[in-house]
Amino acid sequence: MLKSARKKERDPEGRMPLADHLRELRNRLAKGMLAIVVVSIVAAFYSEELMEFLSDPVPRCEDGKPTTGGVCAKVAYMDLLSPFTTTVKVSLMVGVVVASPVWLYQLWAFVAPGLHKHERKYTYAFVAAAVPLFLGGAWLAYEIMPISMRVLLSITPDGSENILPMDKILDFSVRMVLVFGVSFELPLLLVMLNMTGIVTGRRMLTWWRGVVMGVFVFGAVATPTTDPFGMIALAGPIVVLYFLAVGFSILNDKRRRRSDPDAELDDDEASDLDLTPQPVDDIEPVPAAKAVPEQVNGDGGRSSKYNGYDDVT
Repeated sequence: MLKSARKKERDPEGRMPLADHLRELRNRLAKGMLAIVVVSIVAAFYSEELMEFLSDPVPRCEDGKPTTGGVCAKVAYMDLLSPFTTTVKVSLMVGVVVASPVWLYQLWAFVAPGLHKHERKYTYAFVAAAVPLFLGGAWLAYEIMPISMRVLLSITPDGSENILPMDKILDFSVRMVLVFGVSFELPLLLVMLNMTGIVTGRRMLTWWRGVVMGVFVFGAVATPTTDPFGMIALAGPIVVLYFLAVGFSILNDKRRRRSDPDAELDDDEASDLDLTPQPVDDIEPVPAAKAVPEQVNGDGGRSSKYNGYDDVT
């Protein structure tokens, strides 16, 4: 009886025909999409609470008066389809985020067989550090959004009223969370480059002026708020994480140097040679039996045929 594809013995190095690779990719993508769809359907029943949570940073107006101080705004749906499209958008966003452990595992299970053991170890460490960093950036974005919104609304001319579309508020909130979350991963990328030996901690330390300037410019451009408070709130933690990454890289370089003194040398750089004199052992005599037979006579001396010399000397 023929065995099914699942029961066939797999290659220990994860190799398989192209058709099997495509079939496995299709199955894993289907499982990931199914998880997203199921979670999105469940999230649709709580879409009202989710939209209230995402729009909560907006200072609301009640009877024309601000409820949280400063200038307020009214949240509204601008057209007939906005409630439906906003609900679908929020449900899909929650489905992608909540089902991420499932589809990330499916992606990892497809890629992992082609990685070496040390590459898998680095990947585990990367994921273990990336998740809390992203969550920390997302939490910081959600905390500063009310302040940033008040700053932006404060420039509203007198006599004008702010009416914010709900879908625009959701886009703004998602952009803030993604920008802060992804930005918090930049120092982790430097650590991974150091772990793979591409860049040293000492080299990264020499970049600190350019990195600090670049981070603040990035914070001014990337944040949707475009206000100084949002720029400082994004750039400040990244600079701190950068110096933490530099410190970790320097310690890692010292550890690597102790185990391998030539680890940080370039390909065209010579290693240090140990020129300490060493005692020379006594010369070991070569037995006559190991000499060429033509050079040895019966009593172990040179052949007398050439007056004590062989045909070479």
